[in-house]
Amino acid sequence: MAIATLTSKGQTTIPLEIRSYLGLHTGDKMEFLIEEDGRVVLAPLTTDVRELKGMLPKPKKTVTIEQMGKAIAKRGARL
Repeated sequence: MAIATLTSKGQTTIPLEIRSYLGLHTGDKMEFLIEEDGRVVLAPLTTDVRELKGMLPKPKKTVTIEQMGKAIAKRGARL
């Protein structure tokens, strides 16, 4: 069990074992979720999808939604 103390400014230090377990690093954002039973859950905030823009190369040729659907169906039939 890890314990942290709340400062007068409402700040706390997340214990190292928790930071390591969650893969948290300096500057990472976290979200606090309140469960129906009253428990509070701390979770790493996932990357905003807009930050992913440009990570993948643009396709060499464009395809329509219909072509994508057919390709997916064809691939699914082989599984």
